[in-house]
Amino acid sequence: MSATTPNAVREREQQSCRGAEMTSTVRPQLIEQSPPAQVGGESVRVADPCAQLAEIVRDEFGVHPFATTMDTPRLEVLLPEYLAMSVAFRYLQAAAQKDVIFAAIHENRPVPEGIEVMNSVGNFLSWDESGGVDLLLNGGKEMLPEILDTDRFHSELLRADARRMLGHEIEPNYSQVTRRYLLALYRGLASMDVVVRCAHMVAFEFHAGIMIDSLWGAVATTGLPRDELSYFQRHVGGEDPAEEYHIEMTQRMIARVVAPTEGERFLAEFRRAYGLHIEWCHACMQIPCAGTAASDEDVLHAGSCHCGGVKFEIRAPAAPQVVRCNCSICEMSGFLHLLVPADRFRLVSGGDLLSNYQFNTGIATHMFCKVCGTKPFYRPRSNPDGFSINVRCLDRSTVDCMQFSDFDGQHWEDGIREGVATNGE
Repeated sequence: MSATTPNAVREREQQSCRGAEMTSTVRPQLIEQSPPAQVGGESVRVADPCAQLAEIVRDEFGVHPFATTMDTPRLEVLLPEYLAMSVAFRYLQAAAQKDVIFAAIHENRPVPEGIEVMNSVGNFLSWDESGGVDLLLNGGKEMLPEILDTDRFHSELLRADARRMLGHEIEPNYSQVTRRYLLALYRGLASMDVVVRCAHMVAFEFHAGIMIDSLWGAVATTGLPRDELSYFQRHVGGEDPAEEYHIEMTQRMIARVVAPTEGERFLAEFRRAYGLHIEWCHACMQIPCAGTAASDEDVLHAGSCHCGGVKFEIRAPAAPQVVRCNCSICEMSGFLHLLVPADRFRLVSGGDLLSNYQFNTGIATHMFCKVCGTKPFYRPRSNPDGFSINVRCLDRSTVDCMQFSDFDGQHWEDGIREGVATNGE
């Protein structure tokens, strides 16, 4: 996330993401200089990515979930979840780099340049979260032995702020909500796909600045002076907030890592990665305070076909009701059904890779990836306006457990008359 950066460094940099145009020599571009391209109904502009990503965040995700009035009961629930994320991030960012070097070792090949660039940024972020950047900037090299003082960790600064706000110590809470989030975050940061990895790094830093600023404004309702909350002040406060540099640093990776032809895919992966953070923040706000009932609100699940060309998202319970059907096609394909309405389904990518198949009544529309043959979802006969999702194709990090029921699809009409929810042919 961040560290204080001197004005001298700022003066040597080009204009930052907040302001005017960046010079042509440093502006990261998502796609080559060409007219806007119409892809999948969306116009992809040639633009400064800072402005383009900020527009996506503003138009598609709206006001941040933390930008609301925070009372003490809500902070008692939220801050331990937030502390868990703060503690875990530096470890996740560091661990995310191990697979690429082991792949290079086992295959006896160099590490790709794009991975090297992201390794440099990832190492900096882990070092910064451990307080190393603050130590060097404020005391010079002679202060390096003081790195053993773990009170400098940014998570410890947050813990100290929480103690001032709540009047007692807190510990990180790795609840189911936060565990799912951190596992999904790690998978993105550790992806062997450079576009996915870059999108997750950029999305995390882009979101961090907005999230911290939103929470800082909300916790001001506790009556504590804003500038006395050191974690927040260090990240987004003062005349020279450091989070801005982190955003610019990660966005400059785009020009070094993302090929010009991958611009649209990068934007799609950024949307997915940013949505992961927003979903976690929404979920944290839904965790019940003491004395309140639990929430039954759905969570965001991501899924894909085997080759990854077809990607989708759904909103459904963390413990979904799954149907096993014995009709001819389900028996052969091993499909496990989760029904969702159309408004809770979003195709992220790969619509052009889907091939349709219909049989018998011709009502159900089965959809297969033309590359790998996987059937990740389809429009079922029992709910032709919605979708049946193959839960085998879901990212399991968001699934707490599955509750199964059986349906006799070989006698489909009888099952429907009996009111059994199913999919089948």
